[in-house]
Amino acid sequence: METNKKELRLHHKKLRAGLSIDDIEEKSLAIANEVLQLPIWNKSYYHVFLPIEEQKEVNTEYILHLLSGKDKEIVVSKSDFETRKMAHFLLTDNTKIKKNEYNIPEPVNGLPVPSETIEVVFVPLLAFDVFGNRIGYGKGFYDKFLAECKPETIKIGLSFFEAVNQIDDVFESDVKLDYCVTPGLVYKF
Repeated sequence: METNKKELRLHHKKLRAGLSIDDIEEKSLAIANEVLQLPIWNKSYYHVFLPIEEQKEVNTEYILHLLSGKDKEIVVSKSDFETRKMAHFLLTDNTKIKKNEYNIPEPVNGLPVPSETIEVVFVPLLAFDVFGNRIGYGKGFYDKFLAECKPETIKIGLSFFEAVNQIDDVFESDVKLDYCVTPGLVYKF
């Protein structure tokens, strides 16, 4: 079985490519239902990624509905590919969302939110292991962002697939998850 980031990244991209639109919707809804069970609902500021449809990411619309139904402050990001940093903005009814050149939906405008304010982060990933290590696309955006958050910020990965046993090439700078939610199971690390 693949155990390094490069192989796992390729393997999970392939797995994801095999999902139909119906699979994605069904699994994304199941993930949102699992998220409801997490002990995270006493917080105010929740960061949610907006999915890259072309990459068949988890559709976070269901989680957005949960958050707005519970009157939470929702934060979305804009990525700067030169600095590999993310800027965060409050998602309101007036926020315009536009896809960037990498098909990432991003806010065009909005009220900036500092990383330290964010209490819960839903983290996109390609794969994760039973120790809470995650593999993203390898650009380091989320590792940088999560390192700027307060240590008690709750980090929740969202994955269509179960954990792998171990990722061999984990770096010191890789930020671990607190939870990872799959369609049928919540992992707590």
